[in-house]
Amino acid sequence: MPDRTWWGNSAALVAGAASLASNFAGMASSLVLIETQADGAVRVVTLNRPEKRNALNAEMLTEIQALFTAEPSADERVTVIRAIGKSFCAGVDLKERDTNGMAGSASAIEEMLHSVAMYPLPVIAVVQGDAIAGGNELALHCDLVVASDAARFGMSLAQIGLAPTWFLANKIMEVGGPVFAREMLLIGDPVSSTRMADLGMILRAVPAAELPSDAQVLIDRLAANAPLSLRAMKAVLTRQMQFRDGIEHADVDAMVEAARQSQDAKRGIAARLAGGTASFEGN
Repeated sequence: MPDRTWWGNSAALVAGAASLASNFAGMASSLVLIETQADGAVRVVTLNRPEKRNALNAEMLTEIQALFTAEPSADERVTVIRAIGKSFCAGVDLKERDTNGMAGSASAIEEMLHSVAMYPLPVIAVVQGDAIAGGNELALHCDLVVASDAARFGMSLAQIGLAPTWFLANKIMEVGGPVFAREMLLIGDPVSSTRMADLGMILRAVPAAELPSDAQVLIDRLAANAPLSLRAMKAVLTRQMQFRDGIEHADVDAMVEAARQSQDAKRGIAARLAGGTASFEGN
């Protein structure tokens, strides 16, 4: 079995990022690292943009989608998503969104998240730090989430003048139910991982020092399970949650888009990037 000490050693992984990226040329950049373990049974996808709190730019969105759209190898049983640095993922890169809108477009993040959710084998999120906005959605679109008790989850869109699309809000409703969905979306303040675990929104929250070993136990358990059973169960569970897809929501989409194009959104994003808080005017 390969050495797994890198789970608790982000510095070592950063040091090896260049060689790792070169080993997977054409598959991922230095911003998204790939590693396989256990003779190919475990694939690890690592977000490697710690200086930007692993904010997702257009390149990362495209690469992650490609990784989860491709058919798994014959040996694969489970994929892990983790991150380097203090934050798991701060969501879409607001600077890039403000510049060209590419990474901030609803379709780009939705397509990436859809590919993760529809991946035919289990996906585990190992969350060592804050998962905010698109980072929150990335974690919750995985099948199982194990988090450090220091991590927080949140959807702060209302605090910067934006609104989640139908697709994004649907996941919060699915995982948290209507009462918690209202809290997370309307208030926008981050929620502790321990509370998320208590509510059943993530599998568990563990002390930070225990996260690598706790996650590895779960990974090993899944990797030992029958691959045809994993595929069948993933398909069943995914299909059962698609009953909302037929609900008409064009009018809601128009409201979300109006918020995205509003002056309030420009004020909110500018204030957030400057480290301040916006005053909204409703236009």
